[in-house]
Amino acid sequence: MSKKKKVKAAGRYGARYGRKARTKIAEIESEQRKKQQCIFCNGVAKRLSKGIWFCKKCKKKFASHIYILPKKE
Repeated sequence: MSKKKKVKAAGRYGARYGRKARTKIAEIESEQRKKQQCIFCNGVAKRLSKGIWFCKKCKKKFASHIYILPKKE
């Protein structure tokens, strides 16, 4: 039996595409699935599709970065 390393969400690709690509995808997807802060009201924003976000608190739909929202300063 061979040893298998866990690669989180990128494990669905199996041995294809190379280790660097799979770890990068796993890193992006884990960050993307975290709860994001709305850029208007600091509520919870959900990603609807590429660059389209919806805030549950202020009910605004807005466009911003593709994977994660920028941190508000």
